[in-house]
Amino acid sequence: MGKVTGFLEIDRQVAKYQPASDRIRHFREFTIPMSDPEVQKQAARCMDCGIPYCHGPTGCPVHNQIPDWNDLVYNNNWEAAIQNLHSTNNFPEFTGRVCPAPCEEACTLNLEDAPVAIKTVEQAIADKAYELGFIRPQPATIHTGKKVAIIGSGPAGMAAAQQLGRAGHDVHVYERETKPGGLLRYGIPDFKMEKNFIDRRVEQMKGEGVTFHCGVNVGVDVKVEQLLADYDAVLYCGGSETPRAAGIPGTDLSGVHDAMPYLVQQNKRVGRENIDSTGWPSDPILAGAKHVVVVGGGDTASDCVGTAFRQGAVKVTQLDIRPQPPEKEDKLAVWPFWATKMRTSSSQAEGAIREFQVATLEFVGEDGVLTGVKCCEVDERRRPVPGTDFVIKADLAFIAIGFSGPFNDSVLKELDGKLTLNVDKRGSTNVVANDREYKTSIEKLWTAGDVRRGQSLVVWAIREGRQAARAIDEALMGSTVLPR
Repeated sequence: MGKVTGFLEIDRQVAKYQPASDRIRHFREFTIPMSDPEVQKQAARCMDCGIPYCHGPTGCPVHNQIPDWNDLVYNNNWEAAIQNLHSTNNFPEFTGRVCPAPCEEACTLNLEDAPVAIKTVEQAIADKAYELGFIRPQPATIHTGKKVAIIGSGPAGMAAAQQLGRAGHDVHVYERETKPGGLLRYGIPDFKMEKNFIDRRVEQMKGEGVTFHCGVNVGVDVKVEQLLADYDAVLYCGGSETPRAAGIPGTDLSGVHDAMPYLVQQNKRVGRENIDSTGWPSDPILAGAKHVVVVGGGDTASDCVGTAFRQGAVKVTQLDIRPQPPEKEDKLAVWPFWATKMRTSSSQAEGAIREFQVATLEFVGEDGVLTGVKCCEVDERRRPVPGTDFVIKADLAFIAIGFSGPFNDSVLKELDGKLTLNVDKRGSTNVVANDREYKTSIEKLWTAGDVRRGQSLVVWAIREGRQAARAIDEALMGSTVLPR
């Protein structure tokens, strides 16, 4: 539990950032790591609550045993800490960087607005484990003779591949892009997570016997039916990549783009790859010397803001149709659940102008080229308020209002009429499978991650990949020792 009186004696501290004026000049991570003694002091604040809500399901989707590894860090036992952390989370260096940390919202100390710095400690454990050489391949000692194909190498596909490989199966991962990682690599900007962390895990997994087939678009280059014939099990982890339709007039103007092609392109530039990409437009999209408007209030929109600043945008405005949330939540009403309150991302803090309770009415332009975004204020029911129209100057606009499901030009197109799909009330298309067996309506085909549950967090994808791996192992072998 750390130090018994630690939460009384030690103030909450988290890793600091480089100044905005410095960090917008590069695409590298800008978090300044804390020293080991500082991290240990933060771990010492853990109270070992009678009911640790940080575990989950309210706090952590993968059920990290947070009080346990906080205590191990406090006692300078980094090797046992990473072993404990890996028992529930295959990739803590990913989640320690990009997870919004619902565990901290659920921390008992958050009742006093000073939760344990769980995310900071988690990242420190993973980084320290690499530094000390504790993260090495763990190949299976017994091989089952079973072959498993995984479609997609995002966090769900990678987690499932590692679990199944360690269970002794011959695992083959098929990835549409030129490198593994899915939207971890191509959707999340490098300033939030540099991609060498993915590369290190891929090398570890190769050492455990996992085979990666990149540049293979399943459903086009190789048929799903062929995989089903060649493998004992196939797991579909295609993600949720189709942008949600905005229904805003003027989206055909030059200068109006969905968010993801923009982020994918920049990640490919940083990775020194060709920006051409299967499924995404390949014309260069750059924000240098432009007035930029981002429609949407979530993480993807924030990533567009930070990317635009780094490309040299003159001005970035972010539009959110939701009301401006309160600075503080009512703890007794919402704790330990995720609260709606005013949050400012690192990208927004770099100088974005944020407009709340504003609807985007139309993209306006001249001669087919974007010149502005017409907006208006809305009431509490998101209905336009008469007489509040205004136009924001814009040379470039990004639509970042979420995703409606996987691409339908490959796997779903091939399996049309055979695979049971669900369309939810927002129009999102998900593959039907429960969260116990993860089996689809097609024999030998399982599914996990955003393609099943809809767009969600990296940590949820890791959970689903791990659980689907257990379900597949049990189906193939009759029993399993893999954890849920």
